Amino acid sequence: MKEKVLKALEKVRPMLMADGGNVELIDVSEDGVVKLKLTGSCGCCPMSQMTLKMGIERILKQEVPEVKEVVSI
Repeated sequence: MKEKVLKALEKVRPMLMADGGNVELIDVSEDGVVKLKLTGSCGCCPMSQMTLKMGIERILKQEVPEVKEVVSI
């Protein structure tokens, strides 16, 4: 599942990079929880949780149905 998540994140990265940010995959658990770290300007943006849930999590769930939740660390 980790490879699928990495491939899906490549679709998200250009949008984040356009705003000076990026995302780093920390872990994918067997129960479908993906742990990410938002970096660059995304790491300190007040809208980062919305980006995480409404953007990244939505796309990951579409691309990788095994994903149950995305959390930021």
